[in-house]
Amino acid sequence: MNYIKTRDIELFQKAITEEIRPWGKFRSFPHDQAGSIKIITVKSGETLSLQYHKKRSEFWIILDEGLEVTAGDQVWQPVVNEEIFIPLEVPHRVRCIGQKPARIMEIWIGKSEESDIIRLEDAYGRK
Repeated sequence: MNYIKTRDIELFQKAITEEIRPWGKFRSFPHDQAGSIKIITVKSGETLSLQYHKKRSEFWIILDEGLEVTAGDQVWQPVVNEEIFIPLEVPHRVRCIGQKPARIMEIWIGKSEESDIIRLEDAYGRK
């Protein structure tokens, strides 16, 4: 994505390594910079709140088909294994538009807590 990258994201990107093996390859991500590592499952037809964070950026890897991502003013349907960087304070959300649940892996870049969520829109009435 073409977002203005924060220093945290740049450092995170530089620390991602990839190694080739006879059987394929693997990528290693800098867990020492991570405040949390999650796999988020979104039910079919459901959506996370449109939100942003003041204390963390996020790095997502799309694990399944059927998602729609909003980040800033862009909305798209990412492909499986697509990597997405969400900079600090950029509004974002993910929806499941497919027929079955879909997942993303989320790594927080920077130390943060679940309470670092500023919701702009929420289908469930949360603030």
